[in-house]
Amino acid sequence: MPDPIAPFTGFGLGLRPQHYDDFLTRPVPLDFVEVISENFMIDGGRPLVMLERVRERCPVALHGVSMSIGSADGLDEEHLRRLCSLADRIDPLWVSDHLCWTGFGGFNSHDLLPLPYTDEAMDVVCANIHHAQEALGRALVIENPSSYLTFPESNRTEWEFIAEMAARTGCYLLLDVNNIFVSATNHGFDPIAYLDGIPGDRIRQMHLAGHSHGKTLLIDTHDAPVPDPVWSLYAEACARFGPTATMIERDDHIPPLDDLLVELAIAREIAGVRHAVAA
Repeated sequence: MPDPIAPFTGFGLGLRPQHYDDFLTRPVPLDFVEVISENFMIDGGRPLVMLERVRERCPVALHGVSMSIGSADGLDEEHLRRLCSLADRIDPLWVSDHLCWTGFGGFNSHDLLPLPYTDEAMDVVCANIHHAQEALGRALVIENPSSYLTFPESNRTEWEFIAEMAARTGCYLLLDVNNIFVSATNHGFDPIAYLDGIPGDRIRQMHLAGHSHGKTLLIDTHDAPVPDPVWSLYAEACARFGPTATMIERDDHIPPLDDLLVELAIAREIAGVRHAVAA
């Protein structure tokens, strides 16, 4: 098993280019920031310099979107090499990615594609997690996806799959509360049952975000403030799991940083955490 990831109870935001100047010109009251790993898996340039400057001020979590943990092709060794190099350079709180697959035969869909929750898929996911953890020399943190379809072949629920995956691999979990709400609404399952089925001792981070209403489904768009039903579900998660590192994702219609800080204060209040943020 990989070395354990210590619990961390800070509150953070995704680091986005629109807010770079804020981080360079004034103190920003955050406990950590999260970045999309693939945006910084490069040999140099301004983004990496910016990330290193931010890392001097606060911890960083690396969050990936292209590892393709569910790929029957196995993992891309060049991707792992570059991710390992970035992690060694930044010394992140943790490295996370999604429970999904993103491509086949060298083609990257640039989307988080759903998995059937079957014995075969479990074997593939666990083998890939073991391989990634060995290559990186650290435990992975795996996020639950949002989804818009299900597979008749599935023989367990998503939360049962995640619990077994964590037990078999020693990985940790990133609990995306908005994704639970989106998927529960789309597929008609009980989000509270989901929370009750997740091994709370493996959770190291929570995500909050907004979503959009399609014609028949909710879509995880990260383009709006956290809505009331997601705040309510977050309160339920906090009651079960206690203080956990929490961040708000915003990837479109990005407001001024101070607006997001006000929104993050709501998360602090709900979690009952009022300690001073890191200097």
